[in-house]
Amino acid sequence: MDLSVFIRDIPDYPKPGILFKDITPLLRNPKAFREVITRIYMDWRGHADVIVGLDARGFIFGGAAAFDLGLPFVPMRKKGKLPFDTVGVDYALEYGVATAEMHTDAIKPGDRVLIVDDLLATGGTANAACHLVSKLGGTVAGCVFVIELGDLDGRVKLPAGVPIQSMITYKEGKILLAA
Repeated sequence: MDLSVFIRDIPDYPKPGILFKDITPLLRNPKAFREVITRIYMDWRGHADVIVGLDARGFIFGGAAAFDLGLPFVPMRKKGKLPFDTVGVDYALEYGVATAEMHTDAIKPGDRVLIVDDLLATGGTANAACHLVSKLGGTVAGCVFVIELGDLDGRVKLPAGVPIQSMITYKEGKILLAA
């Protein structure tokens, strides 16, 4: 199934010059949403012990995939959003710094962790997730994204050797991959 037909472009959102990739049409289509979760299931069953979903749309895909795979789900949140003891890591934003956090008991030493999000852009958030997993003693088994904005080279910010799966890749305004 070509998932790219379920991605809506929103020009100048959230600010002028940005072309926002809206996943809500994909979420509204049960077959397309099921396709995303099935791909994660088929590619990652037996290769991960825990799924980490990135705040906030990664919760949608990561939570559903964790349910399908029968694995624990761990949310990575923005600073101050988790109620228990946390470990955090700072990461660069376009203009500033943010902090991502996980509960200190979220990942056990030796856990193979699959990181899931809707979008890989500059790689800062996904890289922060990789660092948190390592801080907690886990190993990043891989990273899965529904969309990758190839022009922003986010994958080069992720740790070397970590498998990266993108279901739709845009580069120079064109779809390179819509598997």
